[in-house]
Amino acid sequence: MRFYGTIAHSADAVLRLTKRLSETGKVPAFCYEAGPCGYGLHRLLTKLGFECAVVSPAMIPRKAGDRVKTDRRDAEMLARLWRAGELTPIWTPDEEQEAMRDLIRTREQAMDALKAAKQHLQSFLLLHGLSYRNGIYWTKRHRRWLAELRRFPYSHQQLAFEELKRAIDQIEVRVAILDKAIEEAVATWRFAPVVDALRALRGVNTTIAATVVAEIGDITRFENPRQLMAWLGLVPSEHSSGSTTRRGRLTRTGNALARTMLVEASWSYRHPPKEGQPYLRRSAHLPQPIRDIGWKAQSRLCKRFRHLSRAGKPQPRVLAAIARELSGSIWDIARKTPLPA
Repeated sequence: MRFYGTIAHSADAVLRLTKRLSETGKVPAFCYEAGPCGYGLHRLLTKLGFECAVVSPAMIPRKAGDRVKTDRRDAEMLARLWRAGELTPIWTPDEEQEAMRDLIRTREQAMDALKAAKQHLQSFLLLHGLSYRNGIYWTKRHRRWLAELRRFPYSHQQLAFEELKRAIDQIEVRVAILDKAIEEAVATWRFAPVVDALRALRGVNTTIAATVVAEIGDITRFENPRQLMAWLGLVPSEHSSGSTTRRGRLTRTGNALARTMLVEASWSYRHPPKEGQPYLRRSAHLPQPIRDIGWKAQSRLCKRFRHLSRAGKPQPRVLAAIARELSGSIWDIARKTPLPA
């Protein structure tokens, strides 16, 4: 093991390092932990003709008793593990894929901000003893009630309330703009056929389909649907020994956003199977094998949702089971959808 020191994160410094390591006539291989700097180093080294792997920090084996962490020790550990074949590289997206992922994640951040803004408004009303009792929140009727609310004794309290409402309106405008941008970006995207085909599944609209494909990437890289389910963290954890089998909660490894989108889509399967007009409009042009997969998934998952609910299973567990099987249908559709060359 040899330590060469700290290398600056710049193209010139990396180029000098590769020349220095190649002086002996051997071709070096590189690996580094995924982090906030993205995939620029991977793309640079790959462009120069070197093998470069990006490794997830959560998948790096670590000693339980190791309490000393430095950059040098981390680098030496990565070198030893990579040489021993103990590291599994992650799938690295290209620049077009990363651009779509950035757009998708920006929308998700806006949705989180919208949720927080609504919670702030509800907390403000609860603080002053005001509650809406005529139905569910954020319907047209509820918004009309908010617009007409004038029950604060001081003008600056009313101003604070109005500002909280304006914050919600502004974020909703941002979400609408991002939704439109996603629709436009998908039209020219390489994975547009897969996104279009996934809309044959009930509960999967353009936003959910684009999010799943952007986060997973090439779904056909998984040899079977069980690998995709495990990558999404939708399989139960296990701690078994001998004849004793213990399975616990979901592993929740992999991509959290894609897993969240599938759980969100699973809500639609609580209703009986049905091919309504919105579903028919978005799937009428799809090949018959893809539509057959969508109907088969709908029939099976709706029945399974009712069966698990009647068995008394907690609703989060029911949704996780539906999302797990839904990912298998997604894998099947992606495998049967050709991509442009």
